[in-house]
Parts: sequence; structure tokens; C-alpha cells
Amino acid sequence: MDTVFIQGLKATTTIGVYQHERKIKQTIIIDLEMSFDNRPPGLSDNLSDALDYEAISQRTISYAESSKHYLIESMAENLSRLLLEEFSIDKLILTISKPGAVSTADNIGVRIVRP
Repeated sequence: MDTVFIQGLKATTTIGVYQHERKIKQTIIIDLEMSFDNRPPGLSDNLSDALDYEAISQRTISYAESSKHYLIESMAENLSRLLLEEFSIDKLILTISKPGAVSTADNIGVRIVRP
């Protein structure tokens, strides 16, 4: 199976379990790796046969910015379900990073794999 990826999508959202986090917007970074058969669009050169990177990116950002999850694990689970339902993705690897969440770390995050 082929892979289509989108890296470094930035969204500003309310996320976190602590009271001070609920009062501010934080930047998260989302990476997507999507299993998809790229032979049909490779042969047809037609967007209707391909994964539309722009549509997937916009839907991902729109969801992330309108949500108010406490945990990035919850956001990842719900976002993965949405993307798998709305787009013809066979398998999804979704990573959500929350830079600055832990002062002694460069980054924290979750990565989930969903068929």
C-alpha cells in the first residue's frame, strides 16, 4: 500500500486538563500518514481519483480548532475516526504534538494507528 503524508499542520485550539489551559489557545502540530492506493490517480492524473491534500488539511484544522478536548489522546481518536469516515483512507497514522506542554521537554504528543 502507498502512503500519502501531510506534516506539520498547525492549529490553535483549547486543549489541556489544567484550569489555566482551558483559558488559553495553544498551538498543536498534526502529522498524517494515510495508506491509499496511488495507482489510480497516478495513471489518470485526476484529482478525483486521489486523496485531496487540501481538503484533508482544511478538515483537520477546522476540527482541531473547533474542538475543546482535555486530552490529545481524545482529540486523536475523534479526529482519526472523522478522517477515516470522510475520506477514502485505508489506514491512518495520526500524530498530535503539543510543544511546550512540559517545560523540560522539546515536545510531547501521541501517535495512533487506525485501520
